[in-house]
Amino acid sequence: MKLSLIPKLILFTILLSISSNIAAQIEPGVYISNLENDVYELKIDSSYFVLTVYEKSPAKFIKTAGGFYTAANDTLKIALEFHSNHHLDSLTTLKFSFKMENDQLIIKGNSEGSLTKQPKVNQDLDGAWLFATRGPDEGQKRRGETNTRKTLKFLQNGRFQWIAYDTKDMQFKGTGGGSYTSKDGIYTENIEFFSKDDARVGASLEFKYEIEGDDWHHTGKNSKGAPMYEIWGKRK
Repeated sequence: MKLSLIPKLILFTILLSISSNIAAQIEPGVYISNLENDVYELKIDSSYFVLTVYEKSPAKFIKTAGGFYTAANDTLKIALEFHSNHHLDSLTTLKFSFKMENDQLIIKGNSEGSLTKQPKVNQDLDGAWLFATRGPDEGQKRRGETNTRKTLKFLQNGRFQWIAYDTKDMQFKGTGGGSYTSKDGIYTENIEFFSKDDARVGASLEFKYEIEGDDWHHTGKNSKGAPMYEIWGKRK
């Protein structure tokens, strides 16, 4: 059966498995599969993955999931930190197996279901960041790993995604992402999916940034045009 004919919910579950197994066998990166109008985008580093599904035209967010994984042989076990469909399936963990062929991440037994590794792009701000506090930094209390409420920014190979969630009861708050550039103190986001408002797709947002130690100082104007100053801490 062709992968494109599998219902989206089933396909998403299968692709979650893909992300897992692949991580154990390939280097970190961004992997994308375009199935007609659907985009499946996997961002994975040495310990964490984020998988998102969205439609291009008309723009529509479908779902996202992410968390820490452990890998052994061809099996990946994932402890989900967020899952936008948790209210439907109650999943908190995943366990899957896959295979890699060159730059293709493939579901075993179905060569048509693959994600392609994207070219490597190194930029300032690459990595995983957690929202810490509003700036300026005047010694106020910071939100960190011990706080169940988190906003994660995952930037890799020219692709970005933010996810707001609460690990208590797997509460998903929202997400958005697309492509980005960060150079010479200017950070630009080009939105390709946005869970709260699909009409935001196509917008380009420009900010200033400074890196101070393990902190990213992010300044500019928010979507309503009001001044914004955020401090993000590097996730380790």
